[in-house]
Amino acid sequence: MSPPRRRPAGRRPSSPGLAPGTRRGFGKTPWGAAWVNALETRARLDPNRLPRGRTYARWGHVGPLTVAPGRIEASVTGSAVDAYRVWIRVRELDQAEWERLLDMISAQVGHAAALLDGELPPELVEEARSTGVDLLPGPGDLSPRCSCPDWADPCKHAAAVCYLVADVLDADPFALLLLRGRSSLEVMAGLRARRATGPAGVAGSDDSDRGVPAAAAYRRAQEPGRPTLPAPPLPPPHPGTPLPLAADPPPTSGLSSAGLAAVAGDAARRAHALALGASTSVALGLDARTDLARWAAGLTGEGARPAGLSLEALARAGGVTKPQLERDARAWAEAGSDAADPQEAEVE
Repeated sequence: MSPPRRRPAGRRPSSPGLAPGTRRGFGKTPWGAAWVNALETRARLDPNRLPRGRTYARWGHVGPLTVAPGRIEASVTGSAVDAYRVWIRVRELDQAEWERLLDMISAQVGHAAALLDGELPPELVEEARSTGVDLLPGPGDLSPRCSCPDWADPCKHAAAVCYLVADVLDADPFALLLLRGRSSLEVMAGLRARRATGPAGVAGSDDSDRGVPAAAAYRRAQEPGRPTLPAPPLPPPHPGTPLPLAADPPPTSGLSSAGLAAVAGDAARRAHALALGASTSVALGLDARTDLARWAAGLTGEGARPAGLSLEALARAGGVTKPQLERDARAWAEAGSDAADPQEAEVE
């Protein structure tokens, strides 16, 4: 193999936005700092190459990182003219480990709510480790490879890439889950499935505890000597915002993410109105044509309008003309569900 071409003196690259040689640290957030700590104390990489790797990372020798399930890739420039290619394999969690991790998260309401809200709590590391699942790299979890001739494990090029993973985790902690084998969408889908069916994966599989009917619990609380029932909580000041879908509906379903989001948002607003004691005009039970008029009134009136919806789209979906739908919307705006049957007013 021919020796690598050497880079001419004085052509050392620098990192954009940093003065060459700036001794900046790695890991500004708890997740990034935890990665650096694991890299330097637990991963059992060659300690003689880590300082050189930090220098290469600070000098901007590393190109953009590609993070995928079980691997990190990047190009690194050194003293040679041609860049070296670095691959770092990360051990993916097996199926049993993912099951234990998701069961642990779903059992703690705070953690499950945080992940479903797009946040990854830092304390998840220790709690996952207590179940035998290590999210951070330990001995044998990282396998660096580089196209350079250095025999060290890792070489300075691979060490630089390892350090810059901390920047990736600073920006998006869910990248750690991706390295361990699953995307954030897959993790959230697993949590949602557990919320629907329970950790065992079968809805209603445990017949030993079906709970107590609400009416029976209320009657029991009124018995002499029982604690007084707390006052019902006040409704929130604003309707809730539905979580985004983990994946788009199948193309053949005839549904769209925007349409489903609009329906979920409408349901949240109607539920909030009912909690505030609104009239039954927001309740269920409307026929399709009258409910179509209600939607159209929402599009033509003031206030937030569902994204991706229009009178034209509603008219097409409901099998009516736009002028007919506009008349129905005006009737709803005037009298709500007490308006005359829209079908009776099609001819003026």
